[in-house]
Amino acid sequence: MKSVAIFGGTFNPIHFGHLSIAEEIRTKFNLDKIIFVPTNQPPHKDQSDLVSARQRWLMTHLATVSNPCFEVSTFEIDNGGKSYSIDTIKHFHKHFGDKVKLHFIIGADMLVEIASWKNIGEILKLCRFIVVSRPGYDVQKIFDQYFLASKNMTIASELIGNILVEDVAMFDISSTTIRQKIKEWKSIKYLVPEPVEQFIHNQQLYL
Repeated sequence: MKSVAIFGGTFNPIHFGHLSIAEEIRTKFNLDKIIFVPTNQPPHKDQSDLVSARQRWLMTHLATVSNPCFEVSTFEIDNGGKSYSIDTIKHFHKHFGDKVKLHFIIGADMLVEIASWKNIGEILKLCRFIVVSRPGYDVQKIFDQYFLASKNMTIASELIGNILVEDVAMFDISSTTIRQKIKEWKSIKYLVPEPVEQFIHNQQLYL
């Protein structure tokens, strides 16, 4: 059976941290493909510095096109409106059917809110989560505080059984830092792939 992971995010802009995490997860879990899914409108993030969905999709495409195991989907952009994980997961489950084992990549910071996600019970029937460790987030403490103390123990136990935790080599890079550097006319070379850097400068993004 083939295995595919969905990697959603604003990718505003995509950078080498995203790409390194995706490749490390792909090799660690022997995945056949990583599908990057840029959000249209993230439901929980400040959108003041958010460039257009098409620009973020194009940057993600430029960053991933050289890796045959990476793919970029326009599903959430084409859908319009706010992007919810359940809709994306159901789309890919329907697209691949039962022939493919689906995974969904999230950061450890998202574990805190995952139990409150829209249709989390249904999500757990369709895919497994791969949780990427992040500085300052103790996954075991999050399990204890938010899951084991949960009022809905059925969902809590299903979550724990469907979560794979991966410690990856973290790059000290963030999209926020990159946007700030651009505003200050500082170099972003070696933080993002060169085609992405050129696109940002040509389109005068984040100024």
